Amino acid sequence: MEDVAKKELEDEKMVSEAYQHLVETYLNSKHRKHVEIIDKAFNFAKEAHKGVRRLSGEPYIMHPIAVAQIACEEIGLGSTSICAALLHDVVEDTDYTAEDIANIFGDKIAQIVDGLTKISGGIFGDKASAQAESFKKLLLTMSDDIRVILIKISDRLHNMRTLGSQLPNKQYKIAGETLYIYAPLANRLGLNKIKEELEDLSFSYEHPEEYHAIKAKLASMKEHLTSIFDQFTAPLREKFDEAKIKYEIKARIKAPYSIWSKMQNKHVTFEEIYDILAVRIIFDCDDISKEIAECFQIYAIASSIYKPHPERLRDWLSHPKANGYQALHTTLMSKTGRWVEVQIRSRRMDDKAEQGFAAHWKYKEGGKTSEDSENELDRWLLTIKEILDDPQPNAIDFLDAIKLNLYASEIFVVTPKGEFKTMPANCTVLDFAFNIHTFLGTHCIGAKVNHHLVPISHILQSGDQVEILTSKNQKVEREWMQFATTAKAKGKIQAILRREDREKQKEGEELLNEFFQKIEKEPNSINIDKLCRLHNMQTREELLVAVGEKRINLGDNDEATILDKLPNKKGWGRYIPFFKKHTKNIENTNSEINVTPLKIDKKKPLILNEENMSHYIICQSCHPIPGDDVLGYFDGISTITIHKRQCEVASKLKASDGNHILAAKWDTHKQISFPAILHVEGIDHIGVLHQITGVLSQQLNVNIHNLIIDSTDGIFKAEIQLAVHDVNDIRSICKNLKKIKEIKDVKRF
Repeated sequence: MEDVAKKELEDEKMVSEAYQHLVETYLNSKHRKHVEIIDKAFNFAKEAHKGVRRLSGEPYIMHPIAVAQIACEEIGLGSTSICAALLHDVVEDTDYTAEDIANIFGDKIAQIVDGLTKISGGIFGDKASAQAESFKKLLLTMSDDIRVILIKISDRLHNMRTLGSQLPNKQYKIAGETLYIYAPLANRLGLNKIKEELEDLSFSYEHPEEYHAIKAKLASMKEHLTSIFDQFTAPLREKFDEAKIKYEIKARIKAPYSIWSKMQNKHVTFEEIYDILAVRIIFDCDDISKEIAECFQIYAIASSIYKPHPERLRDWLSHPKANGYQALHTTLMSKTGRWVEVQIRSRRMDDKAEQGFAAHWKYKEGGKTSEDSENELDRWLLTIKEILDDPQPNAIDFLDAIKLNLYASEIFVVTPKGEFKTMPANCTVLDFAFNIHTFLGTHCIGAKVNHHLVPISHILQSGDQVEILTSKNQKVEREWMQFATTAKAKGKIQAILRREDREKQKEGEELLNEFFQKIEKEPNSINIDKLCRLHNMQTREELLVAVGEKRINLGDNDEATILDKLPNKKGWGRYIPFFKKHTKNIENTNSEINVTPLKIDKKKPLILNEENMSHYIICQSCHPIPGDDVLGYFDGISTITIHKRQCEVASKLKASDGNHILAAKWDTHKQISFPAILHVEGIDHIGVLHQITGVLSQQLNVNIHNLIIDSTDGIFKAEIQLAVHDVNDIRSICKNLKKIKEIKDVKRF
């Protein structure tokens, strides 16, 4: 009993200290001091969550306090948001309702709390993911009050900071959702610091070895980077002091996730990342109208000391990014012969870069700039509303549509009348047409870009002047989906195609029902899913349209699939065509497809070994092999698919159907061969192919299953399909191939 009483006293002290810290943070802010309502919300939430503990063992009320602390301290929100953060789990986890919150705290706080409350139900139908449903409700409420999403991001950040107490499959689900949706959302709202922390925390759970390796390398470089920073900034400080500029210079070290992403995307090593260090110059300016001129004055001083890179000047001053970011970026050549990125911005710009749209509340008196921020926010929310007005019927499609508007780099396109329009990088003429008006997009036949005629697929560049050309006879075509890159264009095209597809679906449904009557089987979801897998269709609707358009004629193969009579090859050979011919270690045997529902213990990781590999499907998008960080996806019936954790397909599944994610670990012992593809580039030379095959076949005893080589202007590119045991084999092969003088790059596909 004494231990229990002691524990209660310790908990009470911990809660009291955390809450007092929150109140002190709020009192030190520029907001009006409404402490009474915050006290009321805290006491109400504390009583509502009384006796409940988190998985970490601490009292549950510590979570709402932490969320409120993040909202107040790191985003800069006021008393209404702090109250909503303290109360955000009350409606979901206790017997109190939104009406109770409204009666006690008013409609505004109740509306925000209701927007933050998770839901269950059928926005997308019976099979839709709870995450996508919850996210849609969040966006619906967010479009009325942006504070909803800001508090939700605070909630997610604290959940990520305390993710260690969760089981691995839950960690992958939550980390996957965070990377797929919440980090891009934070980026879109200008919360750069929070975005980076969300990315790094997700990275640390999904790829712990790589995360710790990069952290260790950054730590070992600390003194070296400090030395470079000091040497580079010393002459700058001297000149700025002479010019009587009030300034601060900071070193910005690239975040681990950002470094890893660049390594993956560019296929380079850590040592080849040149922009790990950037220099940030922040100056004080009391007059907003003089900020841009002062940015360029600082740029002129810096470029008089160091030579700037002619193609790396980025001006986001006159035309800020869509998330409100303003700065001038340049890349200067240091005296040590390395390029250093320099970011120049005012104190106000720096606040906005860290706190995003929330920061403009500090500068409401400033006039034009804060108004521009609100206009940018309003334009983005309008785009979100358009997507919500015509939602994708599929949960993953819906998340994709939203995501397209979150992370894209931006360009500026000019209309014939000289208006500047912000568009995502790599957008096409078709995207721009739909951005201006749906009618223009629907009837677009091309455009004049800088007075030259171009097709609808033409990719626009920043500064292009674009005149859209239309025809009344033009109509939306299915292949337009290949030319559309923005959420708005894709959404409108899909909506039009869906209307046209409905008639085809009706015809397809009639033909499908006739087929099922003929074979005396029910057209239930399990049987429909079998046909979808057979014909590589993603959804039931796609299958119905294909049947209605007579692209699929239901026959003997379909009947055999429904009746479970098709031969089933064991192992990975089912999914990789070349693999089945060459891999001796896995036998191809005939057996009936097993559709008996599996019983899965989600608390335990799947162990992938030689005995059970034939029970799993291998993702054809990412081709995982032993040594890769992997996870499993259970379809809820009888199929488990193995993915790399960074696989694009897996990323969508973690965000849209995370409850079916399973932790998985390899336990293989070089007894099975797995397929792998290598890309090799180098200088074309007589005998280089012989050297490559010699290293693989004779020196390393690796079976080559397929080799495609192309040579142009003295440069060759080769794609080699091999059978390997694990990632260590790949590393050894790459290392040995790079010893050939003519080979300049080897990477795994």
